Amino acid sequence: MTVTTEELLGFDEALERYDPVMGLEVHVELGTSTKMFCSCPTEFGAEPNTQVCPTCLGLPGSLPVVNGVAVESAIRIGLALHCEIAEWCRFARKNYFYPDMPKNFQTSQYDEPISYNGYLDVEVEGQTFRIGIERAHMEEDTGKSTHVGGATGRIHGAEYSLVDYNRAGIPLIEIVTKPIEVPGHLAPAVARAYVTELRELIRALGVSEARMERGQMRCDVNLSLRPKGETKFGTRSETKNVNSLRSVERATRFEVQRHAAVLSSGGKIVQETRHFHENDGTTTSGRVKEEAEDYRYFPEPDLVPVAPSREWVEQLRGTLPQSPSVRRRGLVEAWGISEFDMQSVVNAGALDSIVATIDAGAPADQARKWWTGELARVANERGVEVSELPISPAQVARVVALIGAGELTDKLARQVVEGVLAGEGDPDAVVAARGLKVVSDDSALLAAIDEAIAANAAVAEKIRGGNHAAVGVIIGSVMKATRGQADAARVRELVLGRLS
Repeated sequence: MTVTTEELLGFDEALERYDPVMGLEVHVELGTSTKMFCSCPTEFGAEPNTQVCPTCLGLPGSLPVVNGVAVESAIRIGLALHCEIAEWCRFARKNYFYPDMPKNFQTSQYDEPISYNGYLDVEVEGQTFRIGIERAHMEEDTGKSTHVGGATGRIHGAEYSLVDYNRAGIPLIEIVTKPIEVPGHLAPAVARAYVTELRELIRALGVSEARMERGQMRCDVNLSLRPKGETKFGTRSETKNVNSLRSVERATRFEVQRHAAVLSSGGKIVQETRHFHENDGTTTSGRVKEEAEDYRYFPEPDLVPVAPSREWVEQLRGTLPQSPSVRRRGLVEAWGISEFDMQSVVNAGALDSIVATIDAGAPADQARKWWTGELARVANERGVEVSELPISPAQVARVVALIGAGELTDKLARQVVEGVLAGEGDPDAVVAARGLKVVSDDSALLAAIDEAIAANAAVAEKIRGGNHAAVGVIIGSVMKATRGQADAARVRELVLGRLS
């Protein structure tokens, strides 16, 4: 049954009737220099089909060899997620046809993952939710299909398709949660918070840049509804390859509303994959979802089992960095802010950008102000993550430095940021090109002040009579005359000096 946007149930109405149950599957591309089972490089952005060999192309006679660094990264991820590390595990072949998977099977792990039974705590609206981890297993990525022509960029309606196998065989870790049951109204926020926390953890470990806009971290959102008071899970849908934190939240919310509309009208949910559309926050049907037996898993005959020694595991445990939550608590103290303020920073996805801006020389309060204020507003308008904006922490730090030096006001600084975001160059280049520097020459300011006084003689008399509240009129005239490039505080001093 297809549901249009107009037929969706309101989110609050859906939660009055049903409880959502989520399951999140996050794929993380590891930052190894070579692929999972061959020595091909993994450089991002290389010319199509230039980083391939007989092994990752699945040609007859080629044999895979496991990437040791990938195994080490998988163990470290498992340990950071409080998982148990298998003493013995092996790879399996997951058989299904897909045009960008050259072997017609994916080398993955099925019922013998390298790590399992862990958890990750996340905070939402002052509450801590423990998200259970079912497993984190190793596998390889597929290639990338590009569908040319048509309106959607998908295969339906395309004139032809191109396949790039550079990504085929890149090491992946798939992290699968246990069923997530939280208060329904918090479900979208918890989904986002989990992926956010997981991304911070992955980056802290140094095993991946986890840049979602590059596909280095992707989330499959599984969701089902069950009527209030029931315990049996409903039929789930799986929204595939959601690639931003904001989209994880939006996809979860939309699916709650869609499921509720279908069920409330007497329909049945189809167990299927779905595509998320960034432009309007909706999902559409993909393909009927297979069960595990449909993949015909069997042990990979060309690879020996992986049996990490307990000594090695403990050595790797000793390399784990400070957890993101501990790091945040330290920053709360260092910056002198509240837990609520820190949560706002995390919700804005701005923590790393703020830290980098401080490292570039900006005071902590100013770095926070710009990333959670003006830049967060622009990111929200553009529908992107704040870290995806085309402005670097060093550039933001330079804007802050120009304000501190008295060369920019906040109003002018916003214009400079606007120019940087528009691709007009670094802050100094934008200041020069737009002529935005603060007018600091007192003689120029006094000339503008004299003109404003002459044009507002009655107001000037009030100021001379001691009504200093009226000085705002003169200041406004001067600011207009200088196109906002005067320091209002300095203008006030000069006006009162002229009229005293």
